[in-house]
Amino acid sequence: MAPLLWILALVLIAVGIAGTVLPALPGPVLVFAGIVAGAWAGGFERVGPAILILLGLLTVLTYVVDLAATALGVRRSGASNRAVAGTLIGMLAGLPFGLPGLLIGPFAGALVAELTVRNDLRKASQAGLGAWLGFLIGSIVKLALVFTMLGIFLGALFLF
Repeated sequence: MAPLLWILALVLIAVGIAGTVLPALPGPVLVFAGIVAGAWAGGFERVGPAILILLGLLTVLTYVVDLAATALGVRRSGASNRAVAGTLIGMLAGLPFGLPGLLIGPFAGALVAELTVRNDLRKASQAGLGAWLGFLIGSIVKLALVFTMLGIFLGALFLF
């Protein structure tokens, strides 16, 4: 059974890493599931409950960071609360369209929402750019957290 669990772990982790960058896949959750499968394959001897709880918290943190970075990007641009909400709506609306939707959605959502507050295309464009930069920074941090999770898992598996 252990070899099958290791194969499952590797597949989940690989798909999870891809899903961290690509849309429509819950990347960090899949990575965490792969780590749990790997810990199970090892009988939870080297990767025990404490490590799994830590990695579970890091998984949750990836989503918090992703949303917070996008919202902060909009806020830093001087946009309204409506633009922050528009960013999140645009991000969700862009999901079905893959990577182009995720790149354009937050920008378009913030832009349109800000235009409903102020009829100033320049300010609305700044809100959109802030949303896009926040999304990009959030994605980079999310990817860094996923690799941190993998580093902790591998360290617990092979070093401790």
